[in-house]
Amino acid sequence: MEANQSIRDLEPRALWNHFANLNDVPRGSKKETRVTEFIRKFGEKLGLPTLVDHAGNVIITKPGTPGKENHPVVVLQGHLDMVHEKNAGTEFDFDQDGIKSVIDGEWVKAEGTTLGADNGIGVAAIMTLLESADIPHPPLEALFTIDEETGMTGAKALQEGILTGKILLNLDSEEDDELTIGCAGGLDTFSEWQYKEDEAPVLHSAFQIKVSGLKGGHSGVDIHLGRANSNKILVRMLHKTQEGFGLRLASFAGGNLRNAIPREAEALVLVPHAIEKVYLEDFQQRVSAILNEFAFLEPDMKLEIFPTDTPMYVMAAPDQEKALSCLYAVPNGVYRMSPTIPGLVETSNNLAKVDIQKGVFSTQSLQRSSVESGKEDIAYAVRAALELAGAEVTQSGGYPGWAPDADSKILQVLVGTYDHLFGQKPKVAACHAGLECGIIGTHYPGMDMISFGPTIRHPHSPDEKVHIASVEKFWHYLTTILNRI
Repeated sequence: MEANQSIRDLEPRALWNHFANLNDVPRGSKKETRVTEFIRKFGEKLGLPTLVDHAGNVIITKPGTPGKENHPVVVLQGHLDMVHEKNAGTEFDFDQDGIKSVIDGEWVKAEGTTLGADNGIGVAAIMTLLESADIPHPPLEALFTIDEETGMTGAKALQEGILTGKILLNLDSEEDDELTIGCAGGLDTFSEWQYKEDEAPVLHSAFQIKVSGLKGGHSGVDIHLGRANSNKILVRMLHKTQEGFGLRLASFAGGNLRNAIPREAEALVLVPHAIEKVYLEDFQQRVSAILNEFAFLEPDMKLEIFPTDTPMYVMAAPDQEKALSCLYAVPNGVYRMSPTIPGLVETSNNLAKVDIQKGVFSTQSLQRSSVESGKEDIAYAVRAALELAGAEVTQSGGYPGWAPDADSKILQVLVGTYDHLFGQKPKVAACHAGLECGIIGTHYPGMDMISFGPTIRHPHSPDEKVHIASVEKFWHYLTTILNRI
């Protein structure tokens, strides 16, 4: 853990040490048993009332410091799970290995994997406050939720009556000069279809086509940046050549997580020997056009083709045409911008995962919208494209958005505190990412909520990094807020 040791010397030291300790514990979404136990033992070792609920959320309470015992109870909330993404070629077992954090100039990042600053820094800040003996604060209820990244099931399962606080500070935002007062809701769409296979045709050459080097990123926070989706890029390469070159598809695999813009995809294809040379020339022309199209946004994109072994089976031609056409038709990226909040994405879709092999076609995508009817519209558009190919579509995991409240009292406290500390007012905005505030608000109507955090770049990708100075700024801001409530 030499890499982690170096970040332990950063300030605020207690917070960074808790972050390093947290990153030693595997904590993938839906695999939070060890991190839940880690937090439970942490609370009990401090002698604080600690509860693990039926879902696996952990709630730790702490009385207010002298003079603040009767001040309003504040709920501090963060999620324990992290997105597991790694670069191709990175040897790392997320189920066993601790994240290897390193300092890179002004930033902390990980070696070839996601860092877990989302939401590990927020969790570490809460742990630091629970452990502190000299930081003034009102009574605290620390709420550590599970499975935020793959369905928010922890927040959904939160029972009424466990929390008493009427103010909630969600520490899961990613710009240190911004206060978030609203977010998008989301819905997962899955599809599956049993397709027919043919024996691989003779006198054909087999090739592996690979898309790599994309930036990827958070399918909510980064969707407006126009980054390439590896699945959609690969579909473009295949769809436009299946007619003219008699291309046959044996398999397709792209993407990994529903809330990460896919960075890599690959397909196994066959083309007739007789036109192999012409096909490869055409392939390179198409590659040049796409690389030129994305030269500014995706400078490291690679579109490669390699000879490979001939497979035993390929997709039946009619099914192949339907599969590639529907994938081409599935909307991806920004669907609608907000007409009322400048610069805010209102509705989007992320074609997160495509898998075609051994007679089974399947996809996974995530629709987001800050307007419920907009979420329904994009979800139906995705469903319609997939059903036209004959796929069976299921939609689940829906969660509500969080409606902004410009008259929030805690917002006034945070704006005033920011202005006092830093000499300027913070940005106040809604975000296109999903936050647990909307769900928690359904369990606790009337709770005054706000979200903020340090500056984190490229969450949900191996390029994830957190700005060192912003963590100290965030910590100073958080502790001052608690002293003012």
